[in-house]
Amino acid sequence: MAQTPQDAHLAAQARALLERAPEAVLPMTYQQLAEALGLTPPRTIRRVAEALEALMREDAADGRPFIAALVVSRQGEGLPREGFFELAVALGRFPADPATHAEAWRAEVRRVLEARR
Repeated sequence: MAQTPQDAHLAAQARALLERAPEAVLPMTYQQLAEALGLTPPRTIRRVAEALEALMREDAADGRPFIAALVVSRQGEGLPREGFFELAVALGRFPADPATHAEAWRAEVRRVLEARR
């Protein structure tokens, strides 16, 4: 499905927000990102997920770590949603074995944070 200009704008806003966010607030939840972007229902979390997927495709094409790794389902030990891992595998950046996904995600977060410095 082609990205609309509105979708591209939302993805760009999400990238800018994640690039500027202090490390102390990262990772943030999908809900926190939706609120920071000023999104309101319906489909709030779905729109965030779609924007993050667009960012993952951009990052993969440009050889950058996935900035979308900075967004999780819940704070603390929360992980990104399953779609993050599915797309990371499809883009050839994560191994297919789900047992390795959490560690691959933690490594990706470290790469993103290092790249932001």
